[in-house]
Amino acid sequence: MSQPYEKSSKHMSFKRIATNNFVGGVFWALGATVGLALIFVVLGMISKSVNVVPVFGTFVSQIIDFVLKHNPNLQR
Repeated sequence: MSQPYEKSSKHMSFKRIATNNFVGGVFWALGATVGLALIFVVLGMISKSVNVVPVFGTFVSQIIDFVLKHNPNLQR
């Protein structure tokens, strides 16, 4: 038995169903984006206080050197 606040999709027009799903998808994406941004801000603040940024910088530098060494076409 359906809840009294739920409308059956049989009685809703296609336009209303599509609009509801679109708006729901937009808000879901917005929430995911804001949530991920907050997580990155917190992780950035933690990594800044722990001072692990130089470790990641060295790691990325080694990866770039490796790629450029094994693919000389990328160098200008």
